[in-house]
This record gives sequence, structure tokens and C-alpha cells, in this order.
Amino acid sequence: MDTNRKKMAKQQEIRKKIILVDDNMTNLTAGKNMLKEQYEVFPVPSGAKLFELLAHVVPDLFLLDVEMPEMNGYDAIRKLKADKRLVDIPVIFLTAKNDEGSELEGLRLGAIDYVTKPFSAPLLLKRIENHLLISDQRKELKDFNENLQLMVYNKTAQVVELQNAVLSTVAEMVEFRDELTGGHVERTQQYLKLLLDRMIRDNLHTEETSTWDLAFLLPSAQLHDVGKIAISDTILNKPGKLTDDEFAIMKNHPTVGVDAIKRIEKNTSENDFLHHAEIFAGTHHEKWDGSGYPLGLKGEEIPLQGRMMAIADVYDALISIRPYKKPMSAETARKIIEEGSGVHFDPALVKIFLEVEDGFAAIAKAYQDIWVADDGIAL
Repeated sequence: MDTNRKKMAKQQEIRKKIILVDDNMTNLTAGKNMLKEQYEVFPVPSGAKLFELLAHVVPDLFLLDVEMPEMNGYDAIRKLKADKRLVDIPVIFLTAKNDEGSELEGLRLGAIDYVTKPFSAPLLLKRIENHLLISDQRKELKDFNENLQLMVYNKTAQVVELQNAVLSTVAEMVEFRDELTGGHVERTQQYLKLLLDRMIRDNLHTEETSTWDLAFLLPSAQLHDVGKIAISDTILNKPGKLTDDEFAIMKNHPTVGVDAIKRIEKNTSENDFLHHAEIFAGTHHEKWDGSGYPLGLKGEEIPLQGRMMAIADVYDALISIRPYKKPMSAETARKIIEEGSGVHFDPALVKIFLEVEDGFAAIAKAYQDIWVADDGIAL
């Protein structure tokens, strides 16, 4: 006996809910009697009562009379479809009218079907069954699509996380060899973000920056000095000024970095982040007046990424400490960047830098105990 009761209770729980709205009590009673064996039916005598009930019950389908006083069926469906909770619940209109104009109006407002009164039980039950089936299939498809999107998002996040881990590891390997540049990679990323955020706010180069995927851009900047991995330890960690020959070798690290990144690109189709990395590596030592290296690019011939990194890279060199050199103050570094406008640096980007220089100084202060190799000019 208990088992049967539990079974009946479970069946009752999973039965579909239908709200039947009609101002005619005879129709309400007849409709409930037709449906109660298969569905949980909530008879409601008016549109106003319908919305009172909806505060407590969300149905699987509405049976909605068209001709009612105060709030008719058309008014009710407009309100239903304006509610995000209810917009996808199917509505079948019940009407004594049998004209094409009324049906078109109801369908235009979002009804899925019309049933003309008086209606037969078998016809009404079959139509309800069909529309509930379609509704369930739509829900299943929606859930499947949402789950698929979530799976794709999670997988993409895993790939991005992996690529960033690889970038970070390679960058750390470079920093480990260049024993006095600890923290440089992380700081320059933070400087770049400050510049980029303010550029976006000031609508500077928006046509270009709007095409950048920031999930790729900033992490890819970690590889800007990857070419140093091919520079000998004797030169990389020399405790003094480089000779002309040694500096010529050091100046080759952007080209070495670009070549290394291009070799990676050849072996993968997913190389958006490598595209930015290649630009950062190859152009961060170019100068606005054309006196930089390795290509001697001038002005806007230098990609925007390289012009941004030039400011971040030099600033970090200026404020950083060496065993034989005290760090320059943030104020001195600011002045040197400002004086380099139109010579070393893009004037428009120097203006942006001056707007966010306090943020640069805060980042530098947070890392003030980290040693960075340079004597004021980035290698």
C-alpha cells in the first residue's frame, strides 16, 4: 500500500502543470475534468488571478481564453511574453471566435495554437500533448547547446591557460639565465595593461586595439626578450658595460626571438598569441626617429605593440636596481620618457604614459627589491 502511494505521489510530482484561464466557470470545470487525469490543472477565472497565481506556480503550458473582461487573452499574453520567466512557456488560445484575423493576432503575439470552443477532449488532449513534446524538445536542445557552449568555453580556457603557462615558463627560463632581470617580464605586462586601458578610455588607436584579443595580447608580451636565450652567459651577465662587439651580439636578440617564434608558428594552427609575441619580440627596440634596431623602423612603421613595449621596457630599466647602480627615481624616469617623446617614443603614447605614470610608479615600488640588469637603457 505504501509503495503504491509513493508511486502515485511520484507520478503526481512529475505531471505537467497546466494553467487554464477562462472567465466562464462552466468552461473551467469542464476543462479541468478533461485534463485532470493526465495533468496537474490550475483553473483561474481571470487574467488578474492568473498573475497572482504565477507568483507561486510556473506551469508547463497555458490554456488562455481570448474573450475575458478587464484583461482579455491578448493583454494577458503580452504580459506573459514580457516576463523572462514565462516567455518560453507555450500558450494555446481558447476562443469561441472562428475568424482568421483573431487567429493571426494571437499567433503574432506568441500563441502556438488556437482551439475553438466548444472543444472535444480528445482533440484538446492531443494538441496539448504535441505542444508539450515540442516544448520539451526545445528545452533539451537549449540545454544541450548551453552545455556544449560551456564545454567549449572550458576547453578554450584550458588551452589559454596551457599556452599562458608555456609562455610564462619560457619567459622565466630567459629571466633565470639573465640573473639580474628578475620580475621584469611581470612588471612590463602590468605597465602594458595600464597603457592599454587608458588608450581604450581615451579612444586612441581604437580601430587597431578593438581587433586584439586581450587574452592573447598581454600574456604574449612575456616573450618580448625570448631571443636572449641564445645570448651567451658571458655577455648576458657581464658585470659592466658591453664592448661594441658584445653590444652588436646583444642587439641581435630581437631577430633571434622572432625566428624562434616563427618556428613555433609553423607547427601550430592556433597562433594568434604567437602573432603578438612575434611583434613584441621583434620591435620593442625600434625608436620613433628610426635609430632603433634591428630594422630601423620609423614612426608608425613600428607596430603599435612595439611602440607600447618600448615605453614599458625602458621605464622598467630606468627604475630598476643593479649591483653597481642605484635605481633612478620614478620622477627621473618620467622625465626621461617625456624627453624621449618624438625621438625614442611615440608622442601620443608618451602622453598616455604621463596620464598613468603614477600607476607605473606604484608597480615599480611593489617590486623595488627586485634586481634588473641595465644602466638606464634597455638591452
